[in-house]
Amino acid sequence: MMRRFAVLLALLAGSAVHADTIRGRYVEARTCDVWTGPCFANADYNLAGKNAVLVWKIDEGSFEGVQLDGLGIGTVLAANNTLGLEQTGPARAILIVDKNANSQQREALIRFARKQGGKLLGKIVAIQDAVVALDMECGCKGDVCAKVIAGPARVRTRCLNKDHDKACGNESAYHPPLVANVDAKPAGVVEHVFRGTGLNETWSDYERRGAYVGTFAIRN
Repeated sequence: MMRRFAVLLALLAGSAVHADTIRGRYVEARTCDVWTGPCFANADYNLAGKNAVLVWKIDEGSFEGVQLDGLGIGTVLAANNTLGLEQTGPARAILIVDKNANSQQREALIRFARKQGGKLLGKIVAIQDAVVALDMECGCKGDVCAKVIAGPARVRTRCLNKDHDKACGNESAYHPPLVANVDAKPAGVVEHVFRGTGLNETWSDYERRGAYVGTFAIRN
């Protein structure tokens, strides 16, 4: 009897762990190089890298008791200073919520993004419902070739080629990802555009060493 009880407890504990874990993929694109050397990074200081698109696509799991399998959420950022550095004021943010979410899931996705984004999402100026898609390219050697749609934002990434993309010779992941709880690799940007409303600015950025692509697995 005691053995059966112990097994039951273990099964319940395993179910609880699964229920409290949310897993998926993450893409971040910025208007400055993230895989770079100090000389290039210093030259960009407060001139570039003030805009970004961040997208979480949930493969499975729940957040605060709400199941979110297959849904996604993105944020589009416009900061006063280079993102990742000290800011003179809060960045403006637009949240792009998966249009396939029901009302309960929508609110859970917003809370999830707020928690993961932290101070980055301290000034949300708009919340929009739209398509949020994140597709990985099969056969990509670095597993970082992604295509993202988040409403009016578009991102495509590629593998970095350390010969082709090398500039100063001491490149590294100089600017880490903007959010915690992600396991991501630097990637090249093929396309990074935002042509929406709400921020009083748009941008189109191409062929930059300015992205991160990876996964997340978060207990909540």
